[in-house]
Amino acid sequence: MRIRRNFSAVIATLSVACVGAYIAVPAQAADRDDLVNQQKEKQNRIDSLTSQLEGVDVDIQKTFLEFEKTRSQLPGAEQAVLEAQNKLSASQREAETNAAMLEAAQSELKTISKDIDKAKGAAEESRQSLGELARASYRGETGPSTIDLVLGSSSASDFIDSFRVTSAISRTQTFALTEHEQATASAKNRQARQEAVENTIGDLKAKADALVEQNKVNKEAADQKRNELNALLANIDNQHRALEAYKDVTNASILQTEAERQSISSEIAKIDEENRKKAAAAAAAGQGTGNADTSDGSFWLHPPIPAPLFVTSPMGYRIHPITGKRVLHEGVDLRSQCGEAQRAAADGVVIKTVPAYVGGTGGNQVWINHGFVNGASWVTIHLHLTTIGVQAGQSVSQGQVIGTTGQTGRVAGCHVHFEVWRNDVVLDPMTLPGFTQRNY
Repeated sequence: MRIRRNFSAVIATLSVACVGAYIAVPAQAADRDDLVNQQKEKQNRIDSLTSQLEGVDVDIQKTFLEFEKTRSQLPGAEQAVLEAQNKLSASQREAETNAAMLEAAQSELKTISKDIDKAKGAAEESRQSLGELARASYRGETGPSTIDLVLGSSSASDFIDSFRVTSAISRTQTFALTEHEQATASAKNRQARQEAVENTIGDLKAKADALVEQNKVNKEAADQKRNELNALLANIDNQHRALEAYKDVTNASILQTEAERQSISSEIAKIDEENRKKAAAAAAAGQGTGNADTSDGSFWLHPPIPAPLFVTSPMGYRIHPITGKRVLHEGVDLRSQCGEAQRAAADGVVIKTVPAYVGGTGGNQVWINHGFVNGASWVTIHLHLTTIGVQAGQSVSQGQVIGTTGQTGRVAGCHVHFEVWRNDVVLDPMTLPGFTQRNY
């Protein structure tokens, strides 16, 4: 069967679809939990991709995972450029505002200087007028006293006229004195205002100098972040081209994996047929039905590693991340460190062990025949082991170590690949009692 899917289109579509999983958020103390969750989500995504890439040449898997990791940095790089540019724009706006304030202050200072010059002239006139008034008062020329007005008036009408003249002179004297006092106070206010504006101008000039330096720093930072983004984009483009060059090898690897899985299915069908024949013969001889003891409420099959289990890739159909082809993933992939002990799910006999150099996609393998139990034939398979701890024909008991977790075969990371076959059909182990799943 030939794979005809457009390779470039799949990669491009995948790139758009997956970028959102890696959006970066600034790390602040209050956001620590969010940051931890993002890191977990990112790790989960890489684990899932690692599992989904099973069956492809390991060099291609590593190239694709590097492509994914590089691309995961893209949102953060874009955000860094945006933040740096915003910071630069803010400092530029502040510099413009400061320049406008400086210009306004300098204009105000000119106005104040003109007002002070004008006020000086008015104050001089007021001073001279007040001086003349003082000299006149000293000489007795500012007007007669009230007694002089009474004695010097020939009639009441003459007194009233003289009094009006004297009052007007007095008011003029008072106005001149008040005007002088106001001019003096105004001059003092203008002087204080002038000093305040001069201080403001000094501060604004100092701030302007600091903003020039800050703008320079911000521009350099923005340029650096933009260069980093451009380098990242160039790297993504190069990795994408590398994946394009692998497309023929990738498709060939997928086809080979499919052939291997068909061979496994055929071999298990033969094992099941033998189990059924043995069970029928045993029943005819009165040697039991092969039912498991579940009186304690537990299921007779146990997970290969301790529960709770973290599923990195579930059993079932999935879209291959490189080819875009829909393929069946016969087992469940569980998170497990390299070297972790894997144990027999139940009592049984090791059908065969497969070394990595002939194991193809599955690497080091252990197959266990659990016989005919509860009316069905059962077989479990462990793939990608680092070490194999049993040999073909060996009887094993439930919980016995049969090997250790690894990444042999066509996989790019350590994990458990565990399959459960019942009557020639693979089933999802996570639907069985005892296979408790965790989501973190």
